[in-house]
Amino acid sequence: MAKLAFIVFAMMLVFSPSKEHTAQAQSDDSIVNIRFMETTDIHVNLVNYDYYQDSPTNEYGLAMTATHIKQARAEAENSMLFDNGDLIQGNPLGDYTARNGLEEGEVHPVYKAMNLLDYDTGNIGNHEFNYGIDYLQEAIDDANFPYVNANVYHDDGDDDPSNDEHFFEPYKIIPKQVTDTNGNTQTVDVGVIGFTPPQITQWDQSHLEGEVITKDIYKTAQKYIPIMQEEGADVIVAVPHSGLGSTDLKEREENATYNLTQIEGIDAILFGHAHEVFPSDSFEGIPGVDLEKGTINGVPSVEAGYWGNHLGIVDLKLQKNGENWDVIDSSSQVRAVFDEETGEGLVEPDQEILDAVSEDHQATLDYIRSEVGQTTSPIYSYFALVKDDPSVQIVSDAQKWYTEKAVQGTEYEGMPILSAAAPFKAGGRSGPGYYTHISEGPIAIKNVADLYVYPNTLKVVKLTGEQIDDWLEMSAGQFNQVNSNADGEQSLVDSDFSTYNFDIIDGVTYEVDVTEPPRYSNDGELINPDANRIKNLSYNGEPVADGQEFLVATNNYRAGGGGNFPNLDGSQVVLSPQMENRQVIIEYIQDNGTIDPSADGNWSFASIDGDPQLTFQSSPDAQEFIGDHEDISYIGEGADGFAKYGIDLSKTEPVTLESVKQSVADFKESGDVQHPLAVKLTNKLRQAEHHLDKGHQQQAIKKAEDFLKHLNNNGMAKFITDDAKETLSNEGETLVENLQ
Repeated sequence: MAKLAFIVFAMMLVFSPSKEHTAQAQSDDSIVNIRFMETTDIHVNLVNYDYYQDSPTNEYGLAMTATHIKQARAEAENSMLFDNGDLIQGNPLGDYTARNGLEEGEVHPVYKAMNLLDYDTGNIGNHEFNYGIDYLQEAIDDANFPYVNANVYHDDGDDDPSNDEHFFEPYKIIPKQVTDTNGNTQTVDVGVIGFTPPQITQWDQSHLEGEVITKDIYKTAQKYIPIMQEEGADVIVAVPHSGLGSTDLKEREENATYNLTQIEGIDAILFGHAHEVFPSDSFEGIPGVDLEKGTINGVPSVEAGYWGNHLGIVDLKLQKNGENWDVIDSSSQVRAVFDEETGEGLVEPDQEILDAVSEDHQATLDYIRSEVGQTTSPIYSYFALVKDDPSVQIVSDAQKWYTEKAVQGTEYEGMPILSAAAPFKAGGRSGPGYYTHISEGPIAIKNVADLYVYPNTLKVVKLTGEQIDDWLEMSAGQFNQVNSNADGEQSLVDSDFSTYNFDIIDGVTYEVDVTEPPRYSNDGELINPDANRIKNLSYNGEPVADGQEFLVATNNYRAGGGGNFPNLDGSQVVLSPQMENRQVIIEYIQDNGTIDPSADGNWSFASIDGDPQLTFQSSPDAQEFIGDHEDISYIGEGADGFAKYGIDLSKTEPVTLESVKQSVADFKESGDVQHPLAVKLTNKLRQAEHHLDKGHQQQAIKKAEDFLKHLNNNGMAKFITDDAKETLSNEGETLVENLQ
């Protein structure tokens, strides 16, 4: 019995697992649920407040997102929070803070707020560089979370990529303590890598030249994902400040997220930059996109909108596989802070965030409310994509005014000066509330910031007439090609074309023929070399010659190649006044005291044969100004809170002396204009015609004006019907304008 007992005891020692082996067996099938949350493109919108309208809003703001963050964090056993950049620039609070500068140890308002939310990591966006590298480094110095970015490097100037050093830490591997579904504590090593558009060296050339270089997002990821795996990353989260982009692989792609999903080893992607929401219906039909699952080519992904209007969430289910963790399931979602259908906020703002930045917020309000001048008429951008527009006109006028002073005493004095400006707030992806509307009367700093929402600096480029034409051809990509003989509605405006790339060049006159195809794609690729949308390009009434040279006032983004416009890559810049475009506008208004921002009509659409039903979207509020535009009509409700409008581009007969004479004769025959008024009107038109034949232009204009005086003489009211008077008044006024 003693021997038997010894044998049994010995067998128990051999075949019973040790305590260490038991723990390993339990962990082999451990399940961990982990939640990754994303904010992106906050653009200093910390408070739920619209600084341009100077009123509270429930549509956006980190204070609103913070409530979602805390709720989403409470729902998950394990979670991490990331920010994807474009954080310190974008509204008057950001500009005010940058203008005052940051003292050593002074905390930027965004970090006063974000340090309360326990972020795990941040990525660098392109707009982080807008105020310069020194300011950026001083700002992020007070973040209590690390930053990563893998494709920005120090410019060492030696053209040897093998020894390039990262400007930021390229990635981090965070040992995250988690609790599995059995209640056991586990460690998941989470690798985080960030990217920014390589085009920052063009867009902010004045700040970055000689300081940093950038590399391709996709190739950088290809290099570092395997390295992160070798260094022990169990899960890799890519945080590209980059939109979805093309399904094709392109060198130095600005929007490269789709390409990243094809790199093995990336387990989740939190992307941004494009101010879009993923998953959402706007991505429907793209190869490899599963909107129900929230994946792109099988990779769980999310894009959390902009300005804090959404929180992005990726949930992963991990299973322990030996020493590794495998992703066995996932889901992605976005949580909005605002219900567009009801017009109500979905959460309350977080008071802790509001309190943290209350002093900065109030100082910004005091700043934006200071007056700089007066306007004699409203400034609005409701029709900026289909008409020469007052909100663009004032920007162009200011840039031209400043450039005329800047060239004095230089070799460029006396050269013809043009000015290029685009409608920054014209709806689009930012929604039906994203328009400029400044009432007649005082103009304050907040209104100037509303006109020019970016902290760009003025640049002056020298180009030929042929290059100006090319610039305008690229800009004309704003419009879809119109079939003049087609039945049914046709959308005039290409919603995929960024409105900030729709440059109007003032100082020349031209027409846009939308029956022609675009010469360039939205990315600047030459797709129809023989296309010619720009017609009758003229300067001072004479056709612009291909070799004729001009100076064009623009901004650093466009001059440096932003938007991929032909012939613009930074090398054409001849003057860099180091003056913000916004400050140029302020000084222009202050210098004039009172301004008239009315558009000068230097561009228009070429008339179209046929009568196609052309439509476009704008704010419902645009109906207030339809009376100023005879060719625009209100149709009804549009999609996503917009309103639908129609525009008539059909060919109309020009108003001439002969056509007005014929109108008078027709009304006389119908009895709508009676003797003696008919005689007086006919005589004035004949006298104008006589002066015009003799080459006496001013006398002809005077007789046309006399025609209007007789028409509006109270004593003649009984000799004309109201309808005839209205028609002849409109024709007479147009005639005077044409003669002038």
